[in-house]
Amino acid sequence: MGLLDGLRAVLGMRAEADASRDADPEDLFGMSTAYLTMEAELGYEPMAEAALCFSGVDSARFREAVSEVEAILEAGRETTAADFSVTEDDHGYRWVVIEEADPEELVTNLHFAADTFVEHGYGSRLLAAVFGYRDHDGEPAYWIYSFRRGAYYPFAPRSGRERDAAAEFKLEATLDGELEIEREKEYWYPLWPDRDGARPWE
Repeated sequence: MGLLDGLRAVLGMRAEADASRDADPEDLFGMSTAYLTMEAELGYEPMAEAALCFSGVDSARFREAVSEVEAILEAGRETTAADFSVTEDDHGYRWVVIEEADPEELVTNLHFAADTFVEHGYGSRLLAAVFGYRDHDGEPAYWIYSFRRGAYYPFAPRSGRERDAAAEFKLEATLDGELEIEREKEYWYPLWPDRDGARPWE
């Protein structure tokens, strides 16, 4: 799975030093309406997947927090069509990956997961939330929310680890005012997967 080694510096320790405020899962609800703008104005459709990236702690209390997240999402399976998994990538970062066709339910489930970590005192372990979209040509674009910075930024990966700067600029311009956009471009960190076509959490 492909996060570059600098992720901890940008979304972790460095962002913590430059953090604008504590992690606030309520910010994730901005995506509950932003997806409508993405569809109507830009032609992007939700991938029906989103993921929460966090760094772990080797403690029983933290494992209890993860278990509670899993229990909450498991209970949600009974009332929604959401599916989920908790995985770990090759760099030691962990992901809660949620699959749900309803964009608003997807955001709600991701919020539940993030809020549980905060309630257990592990808000500082939350790194990013990632929401996936595809345009009419099937090209992917992601909105990445940095918990340490309290802001979103777009990421439009292309083959060969290239970024579509024009697509990212259009996403920024269209959603500015609806989402809290990260103004410092140095924090627009790419979350590259190991292979073309994969999601950042794969």
